[in-house]
Amino acid sequence: MKWHHVEENWPAFYEAIQEKWPDVDETELDDIGGDQRAFIKYLVDVTGQDNAEVKEELREWLRGEIPSDVVMDPIHDNHSIALSSKYVGEGEDEYDDDARFGQDDDVRNDGD
Repeated sequence: MKWHHVEENWPAFYEAIQEKWPDVDETELDDIGGDQRAFIKYLVDVTGQDNAEVKEELREWLRGEIPSDVVMDPIHDNHSIALSSKYVGEGEDEYDDDARFGQDDDVRNDGD
């Protein structure tokens, strides 16, 4: 992901940020408002790491996928669906509607 994704959806990333850096405070995140330099400075203060270590940790974190509940757009969604194909069983299509789980040829009558 790119920093602009984080900045544009800053509050939506709080949970992911707190998961990666458990000592951060949500009130402080509000004050930072998505400013990358302010966030790095804050992480230096909170973690006790030096600036270079924090920047490397942040770069590593940004290499991850955007959480699906943060950015909802067809291009990103389709990319995420394609990546999920490795978890879909052989012979199934990752783009199929998953409203009904189980085999496609399994017919279940809930009225019985």
